[in-house]
Amino acid sequence: MLSWVVTFLIVALIAGVLGFGGIAGVSIEIAKTIFFIAVVLFLISAVIGLARGRTRV
Repeated sequence: MLSWVVTFLIVALIAGVLGFGGIAGVSIEIAKTIFFIAVVLFLISAVIGLARGRTRV
């Protein structure tokens, strides 16, 4: 998921340099959305992992 963020950021940077402002803006918004979804999923995973505790092997 974070690789998608990097991909959209690179697309936005290239589009911005070439003067395609609309494409750059949309790519940045998509990258931010995917990044925040990844952060929320990470936090949920961390909380569930802490709530379950460690299992003994």
